[in-house]
Amino acid sequence: MIYLNTKLYKSNYTINMKDIVKEDNEMLYKKTKPLEMPLSDNDFTLLNNMMLFLKNSQNKQKSKKYNLRPGVGLSANQLGLDKKMCVIYLVDEHGKEHEYFFINPKIIRESVHKIYLPQGEGCLSVDRPIYGIVPRNERITVKYKNLYGEEKILKLKGHASIVAQHEIDHLNGIMFFEHIDKVNPLTPPSNATSIY
Repeated sequence: MIYLNTKLYKSNYTINMKDIVKEDNEMLYKKTKPLEMPLSDNDFTLLNNMMLFLKNSQNKQKSKKYNLRPGVGLSANQLGLDKKMCVIYLVDEHGKEHEYFFINPKIIRESVHKIYLPQGEGCLSVDRPIYGIVPRNERITVKYKNLYGEEKILKLKGHASIVAQHEIDHLNGIMFFEHIDKVNPLTPPSNATSIY
């Protein structure tokens, strides 16, 4: 089911869990369309609303007020939109905030060594618990356009690399659980180590 929620494009709208499509939605299983630059005003506003959602979801008071599940990344197709763009909001171990607006992102380099989150990955579009190791490249290099149409190249490692791969997978129609070994879901691959 594809739908257009025009509220998402309003600067005074707060994205909530009802706006996020669930894992049975066909939008999550197809490649998204690249955006033409410069960004439209609507898409600029949408990306900022998506970032605000992530910040709200990580804030105890606001997540309770809006009934949000905490998230570190959100792709446009998780909102039912066929657009190749996503946002990531992380706070590192030093308390430093990292905001990433990825438009038409592409992983252009990746390490051979793999890492994984020992507790597995989750997703705002998946309400059920899914257990299993999701191996990801320890380091990646992403080429993308920013909010202002500038081409950027960014190197990521560790947790940030995992989150970026999860979101870019979304934009390519791939869900995290597709990476879990069906025979031995809790056994890490021999070339992978836990990030913790």
